[in-house]
Amino acid sequence: MSDTIHITINGIPVDVTEDTVILDAAKKINVVIPTLCYHQDICVAGNCRVCLVEVSGQKRLAAACATPCEEGMDILTNSLKVRNCRKHIIELLLSEHNADCTKCYKNGKCELQNLASEYKIMTQDFIELYKEKKRTIDNISPSIVKDDSKCIRCQRCVRTCEELQGVNALSVAYKGHEMKISTFYEKSMNDVVCTNCGQCVNRCPTGALVEKNYIEEVWDAISNPDLHVVVQTAPAVRIGLGEELGYPVGTRVTGKMVAALKRLGFDAVLDTDFTADLTIVEEGSELLGRLKKVLVDKQTDIALPMATSCSPGWIKYIEHMYPEYLPNLSTCKSPQQMFGALLKTYYAKARNIDPKKIVSVSVMPCTAKKFEAARPEMYGSGYRDVDYVLTTRELAIMIKQAGINFVQLEEMEFDRLMGESTGAGVIFGVTGGVMEAALRTVYEIVTGREIPFKNLAVLPIRGMEGVKMGSVKIENTLEDWKFLEGVELKYAVAHGLTNAKKAMDMIKAGTADFHFLEVMACPGGCLGGGGQPIPTNLEIRKKRAAAIYAEDLGKPIRKSHENPEVIKIYNDFLGKPLGELSHKLLHTSYQIRERT
Repeated sequence: MSDTIHITINGIPVDVTEDTVILDAAKKINVVIPTLCYHQDICVAGNCRVCLVEVSGQKRLAAACATPCEEGMDILTNSLKVRNCRKHIIELLLSEHNADCTKCYKNGKCELQNLASEYKIMTQDFIELYKEKKRTIDNISPSIVKDDSKCIRCQRCVRTCEELQGVNALSVAYKGHEMKISTFYEKSMNDVVCTNCGQCVNRCPTGALVEKNYIEEVWDAISNPDLHVVVQTAPAVRIGLGEELGYPVGTRVTGKMVAALKRLGFDAVLDTDFTADLTIVEEGSELLGRLKKVLVDKQTDIALPMATSCSPGWIKYIEHMYPEYLPNLSTCKSPQQMFGALLKTYYAKARNIDPKKIVSVSVMPCTAKKFEAARPEMYGSGYRDVDYVLTTRELAIMIKQAGINFVQLEEMEFDRLMGESTGAGVIFGVTGGVMEAALRTVYEIVTGREIPFKNLAVLPIRGMEGVKMGSVKIENTLEDWKFLEGVELKYAVAHGLTNAKKAMDMIKAGTADFHFLEVMACPGGCLGGGGQPIPTNLEIRKKRAAAIYAEDLGKPIRKSHENPEVIKIYNDFLGKPLGELSHKLLHTSYQIRERT
């Protein structure tokens, strides 16, 4: 255990452990030290120098985010020297920054803009530095826009991509005043090993990296009387949206979200959780089918462990990094894409609407969903299954544009027909949720009894640990499933792509003995997605997770296979899980991609 040391900050005594940096020590006494390169999720760099403080006895100012406290330190965070230096650093950053703030997507949400306002930067003494540089805007990707003219070279995105995700799509190029954040050979983000996860967007302090937004396209569709515009909302949106609209972190706003979407003018407001439940039925059936082929038919070419396929960032990651294990992926489409395919077939038929006139919009916590919707594999309905994907942040913008007082809205319910869901569908939004939902259904299908965990909560795979493992022994099976009698069904869960790599390396090394693997590209799962409200950190992710589990507990039905609308769609339309029609609409395959 670290020893306690004694320091003073602005004359106030503070006791901290010896491994505490000045920035964290200041937080203990509610002293705010501004930062631009620092983020709680990634390693300390001290690049931006905005957090400089004065330490008595030291000639140079110290970076508060990178300087550990020492016994007897006397620190000033607001001396004349600190304020003047900090102000000049902000001026220098602005001199290289395209300060076209009124036209910037991050206007009002920009950390540099906020600092410039707080420090009242009224002059541009170094403006000539900006004019010297060549700038490019990369907007080829369907998910992310990269604008070099707004980059302040804090390297948050680089550290996020390398350390948090292990992808290395972004890196530092050149030196000195020519230094820039670049991709491999300065290719487009669309042409490198980028998973579109958007974690870089979530951490960029300026408008240098933002999601490609489709707000105007959706407004145009809503305004067109000849079109029938339907929106689906992912489980993590309902526990994140409130953060943008006046509620504290971890507030569930499901009913108000539905009411706001109806006020915006959507013709139907439906729930992605419905197809999350459908995914569990299809994916659970697929897992059981693979196990039967191994245990009964003695087939040796069956790809196990089977891995989930709900996270498009994870899908693109495995396409680049582990293409030899593509057969291990479930063939199920994600809930978003299942929904889109059914919207233009099942829904269109039930509502007697020409699918050509249906516009499919989804609201997701994820920027990679934009890429997924544009994939050539996602035309199972004969049309593009999902036309436009909005992030949680984009929906908040639309609600504000419409002048809706979100806090005062009366709660409403999702429309029926693809609007009914269970608690199992809700927990798709948190790491371990897909696995837990699958286990609730698979165990009950095989044994006829509920999974033996209190309140259906599979605790071994809950929490924010990077890789979690567990198992459940299958006993007293029903007659059709006797081949599973006594089998210990082993499972693993990973979130964040560095942890996905750990799980995949176990499989590659032959040390993975689990049957089923869940991977989510983003830390914490979808609730920590690149399209969620900013900021996000471990504390925020935990609060969002608690909100999702509370939503699950409040549902009258908590197992996917008991969803009455799921039962109905099989009886009226699909026939049976893994049947010919469900395979056509709800399943797909993926492609090998270059690893540069």
